[in-house]
Amino acid sequence: MIETVELFGMRIARVTMRDAVGCVLDWCAEPRGAACRYIVTPNVDHAVMFQHRGELRAAYADAALVLADGLPLVVASRLFRKSLPERVAGSDLVPQLFAAGEPLRVFLLGAAPGVADAAAGRIRLNWPSVDVVGTYSPPLGFENDTAENDRILTAVAAAKPDLLIVGFGAPKQELWVHKNCRQLEAKVAICAGATIDFLAGHRRRSPEWMRRAGLEWLHRVAGEPRRLAGRYARDAWEFPQLLWREWRRLYS
Repeated sequence: MIETVELFGMRIARVTMRDAVGCVLDWCAEPRGAACRYIVTPNVDHAVMFQHRGELRAAYADAALVLADGLPLVVASRLFRKSLPERVAGSDLVPQLFAAGEPLRVFLLGAAPGVADAAAGRIRLNWPSVDVVGTYSPPLGFENDTAENDRILTAVAAAKPDLLIVGFGAPKQELWVHKNCRQLEAKVAICAGATIDFLAGHRRRSPEWMRRAGLEWLHRVAGEPRRLAGRYARDAWEFPQLLWREWRRLYS
């Protein structure tokens, strides 16, 4: 049984990166159950959305593993004496799984056309034990297209991956995986955001020192100011309010 802590309404696993890697690899080695297990990786933006979207809360409630992607969540857990041991970012978890050396059948779902194929080539070069058994880049609006959703599910079923990496962005990826987890013929799915882009070299992650300092968001805003500035401004306004409400709930 994985120990969890409640933070901002989310049940976050109290695990290290090593624990998470071991858990996911164990699941990948087991037969698939009645549904595909899936993993979500909340950061500050997810925590803010979680407060306003009931369907996202439902997706989180059914997740097999909820991992603290954002360093502010780890810091907040320590402030409230619910210490999470470390940040377990999805973009770090996926390469760590590949580097473990265990045979893995992997399907890459998401990113722009051609990006997943480029990621597959680099994965094969860097991690020979990983067999990329399929890639697919759905068109815009696919989530509202029954025929396109059936096409995705059929492609995954034909490939029978151990691990499905889903890169639709939040909250689309979490909502889609939750809706389709019983039909997904994969053992484990990771809602992994921009991970496929990072694996392909299509986008660059922030330097290691920025990640350790919790400044990865600054690097992302600098790279995509039009798309991300408004989101981070909203989060900067709402997250302190979340902290205050959590403090009052625990100590008032």
